[in-house]
Amino acid sequence: MRDFAVHLEHRPGELARIAAVLSHYRVNLSSVAGVAIGNRVTIRLIPDDVEATREAFETANIAFQESEAVRVVLAHRPGELAVVTSRLADGGVNLRAIYLTRVTHERVELAIVPDNAEHAQRLLRAAHLAVDVGR
Repeated sequence: MRDFAVHLEHRPGELARIAAVLSHYRVNLSSVAGVAIGNRVTIRLIPDDVEATREAFETANIAFQESEAVRVVLAHRPGELAVVTSRLADGGVNLRAIYLTRVTHERVELAIVPDNAEHAQRLLRAAHLAVDVGR
């Protein structure tokens, strides 16, 4: 699983431009998040087709950052996010992004984007948390 971050000007139409480029390359999104701070916006997304996403952004001259995301499946109950983030913090892992990708009555699936995916995966597996580093 890959995460793409795109930094944009905070003005009308910027997200529509990104969505149109991805649509043209038939990229479906598994998850998307965005936040505006001042006159800048950061859009983060997890696409279903990594190669097509790269090609779309490169062809459209849209600057992006790409990172590995770690899939984490938790029980759907209070405190589970605290367990995961504390484990990572204690291990010295910094998070660049976190996505909620699926929720059921019993489970919550997250995609986390750590500064070191291999180390994050080791820490979470040692804590017997369900993790998967997708490609």
